[in-house]
Amino acid sequence: MRGLVARLPGFVAALWWGSLGTIGFLVVPLLFKNLPTPAMAGGMAARLFTAQTWVSLGCAMLLLMMSRSARLPELGARVHAALPFVLLGLLLALLGEFGVAPRIVARDNLPLWHAVGSGMYLLQWASAAVVLWRVLRQPDPLPG
Repeated sequence: MRGLVARLPGFVAALWWGSLGTIGFLVVPLLFKNLPTPAMAGGMAARLFTAQTWVSLGCAMLLLMMSRSARLPELGARVHAALPFVLLGLLLALLGEFGVAPRIVARDNLPLWHAVGSGMYLLQWASAAVVLWRVLRQPDPLPG
């Protein structure tokens, strides 16, 4: 059981990073390529990005809770090393959903807000990648 719990941050970080990549770099481009109108694709993309925000929030919150693990200090230490990137990814998800997405949906200066939202999404994906990298990192071997 301890081994399973020790691997949990890696699974959570992989879910976060993988879901961001799948939605943003595969599913949404396919929507715009295959749905009859850009408006239909945009509406579906907006719903998918909202769902992704909730996945991101859930993963970030789980990782934050794991960083405080008193029962498994080595687990907490690995997650703690990724904490700035967990917080950055969480902030980017919230800003994207509640700051940028409403402007995109309202088509308020669409090229600007789409570029800002895309950049923030890419930064969130990169942050989640760093989190994954750091939580999977093996501890340095003891000298000797």
